[in-house]
Amino acid sequence: MKSLRLLVPMVAVGAACASGGVQGAPAGAPGTPASMPRAATVTREQLKREIDSMVAQRGFRDAHFGVLVVDPEKGDTLYSLNAGKLFMPASNMKIVTGAASLALLGADYRYRTDFEAAGYMRHDTLEGALIVTGRGDPTISDHIRGNAMNPLYDIADSLRAHGITVITDGIRAAPDVFPDTTIGFGWSWDDLGEDYGAGVDALYFNEGFGTLIAYGKPGKTPDSVVTSPSRVYPFVLNGAKSAPSDTGNIRLDFNQLRNAFILRGKLKTSTDTVIYVYPDSRRAYLAALTEALRSRGIGMGSGHWGTSGTDAIPYEHAKMRALFVVRSPPLREILAALEKPSQNQIAEILYKTLGLEKTGTGSADSGRAVVERQLQSWGAESDGYLIRDGSGLSRYDYLSPETLVRVLDKIRADTAFHVFYDALPIAGVDGSLERRMLGTAAVGRVHAKTGSVANARSLSGYAITADDHTVIFSLLANNWITKQSAVDSVQNRIVVMLASLKLRNAP
Repeated sequence: MKSLRLLVPMVAVGAACASGGVQGAPAGAPGTPASMPRAATVTREQLKREIDSMVAQRGFRDAHFGVLVVDPEKGDTLYSLNAGKLFMPASNMKIVTGAASLALLGADYRYRTDFEAAGYMRHDTLEGALIVTGRGDPTISDHIRGNAMNPLYDIADSLRAHGITVITDGIRAAPDVFPDTTIGFGWSWDDLGEDYGAGVDALYFNEGFGTLIAYGKPGKTPDSVVTSPSRVYPFVLNGAKSAPSDTGNIRLDFNQLRNAFILRGKLKTSTDTVIYVYPDSRRAYLAALTEALRSRGIGMGSGHWGTSGTDAIPYEHAKMRALFVVRSPPLREILAALEKPSQNQIAEILYKTLGLEKTGTGSADSGRAVVERQLQSWGAESDGYLIRDGSGLSRYDYLSPETLVRVLDKIRADTAFHVFYDALPIAGVDGSLERRMLGTAAVGRVHAKTGSVANARSLSGYAITADDHTVIFSLLANNWITKQSAVDSVQNRIVVMLASLKLRNAP
């Protein structure tokens, strides 16, 4: 980071100080202790020695570590190792996406979904279709709303309040404001069937995935198979049998020709569940909305789902009437739902939203251009980042510790910084750090974002020192073949030392 000066050259030593430091693991055997005791106060010199010792362990000889710790109040660099080098950041990419979204959209930004009547009203009947124009609202989910169906029930109630109880031609989606592919650039094929690898769309339901619940019956076809949160989509063909005991193994295979999942395998005698990714995110939204309308007594015509942009074309010259607009919770709430659990789909939607709002095109390429411009405005070096998605799931993303620290520093000047700070996981308290660094000085005093893809682990954020000053840090590790827990142990120990650091000399 060009504006932060190094204090002194780093000196590598083989062992920690006898007192006042956090002891490193034995050379060649990086491990993860079950719990870490609270560390005594750590000095700057001890911090340097400890980090040098840990990353030099023989068990990490194949690994690449990037470490940068700065004191933003003084502009001092407390520790630097490969800080200008590029690393796969994994979900530390969400630091960039989240900070850029807050800076450019504002904490009060809300997604809007427009509902229009295409056709003619005859008493309580819409002789035509309900046209839905989405802009990527990522909050229609169990995760954020408790039950993803609840906001759709509210939409149904609004339609009834407008005097509509029958829609002859059902629901149609307007042309998509996210025109490109639903998945991120370079996402691995073996991630695509997982909930964290679901694609995104302008009409989006339950973060792209659902749960199948099968109720067993010994030796026979399961009594019932239920999907949740929507019970009408996707279609599931039941080819499973119940196991003779309470052990079993079931799976869902998607059949392209039938456009349906097929349940296979042996089912437990009680119940079993399987997570599935919606094969069509927009269809999932429309199907769930149709279900909600029918549950509120709104009759639907036979053509009740329209999933392509052309479905709205027959109504272009019909009488169009705006009904109402539904707005999402504000970005200040969405950021916490993004950062704390590390939710990939929210990151990808924000990425495209930046493109849509700032360039008029809701594509990943447009989002990338907007994010890169924001990094440049923050003073990030052009060789300190390579961005290909918003979440960090792509292995084509690269960031340097310098870039991450700069973003974390610059967002502190935003009037809504507290929104970003509070959205980050808190050590030993919540999110992806809830079970890390328990019983140490870091608990409640470190707000940081984790990241993990195969052979890449990251942790970057803010730590409050023992004398109540803030330090900013970025810890990136790539290409290790030891246990992931060993890398976590090093990163945990560094962060605990930061929380134990005595940064200023007593007067």
